[in-house]
Amino acid sequence: MARRIPTAVLISGQGSNLQALIEAARSSEFPAVIALVISNRPDAYGIVRATDAGIPVQVLDHTQYASREAFDAALDDILVAHGIELVCLAGFMRILSDGFVGEWSGRLVNIHPSLLPAYKGLNTHARVLEAGEKQHGATVHWVTSELDSGAIIAQEAFDLVATDTVETLQARTGEVERRLYPAALQKVAAAL
Repeated sequence: MARRIPTAVLISGQGSNLQALIEAARSSEFPAVIALVISNRPDAYGIVRATDAGIPVQVLDHTQYASREAFDAALDDILVAHGIELVCLAGFMRILSDGFVGEWSGRLVNIHPSLLPAYKGLNTHARVLEAGEKQHGATVHWVTSELDSGAIIAQEAFDLVATDTVETLQARTGEVERRLYPAALQKVAAAL
């Protein structure tokens, strides 16, 4: 059997994408193993999901660090100490420093709720509705020092309907994300 890539998932909230990655990685045929979950928020529900799955969890509360660089240095230390080779951002609501992104270049992946390069940043669902777009979706991409600008690994679109609201788009995009992220991780990990 091929070696499975030790992967960390970084979260800040509910962990629905984390759960999709955990479920995909349960198969011994999957090329990545979720070896660690790190949350920057002590109250993130994703911690419960990771604990229930028997995955080690570290809480790294960003409010306890004087700077972004100090937080990122602590994050790097934890990843290295756990032998992590690939990092998936899954609703991790922190912008990482250029130094950290450079250190983990080519091993740092994010999922974003829009069809990048359109609608980088926050509030994508409302912005898509306001613009009268016909399609929406999700993108998995490599993380670079420029927000939501790295090369696209995988993307899936769906058509908007007249009754869509921010809430329905959030739910529909979430369904796409939970399919797309495991497939993208499989592709990335198999290539390492």
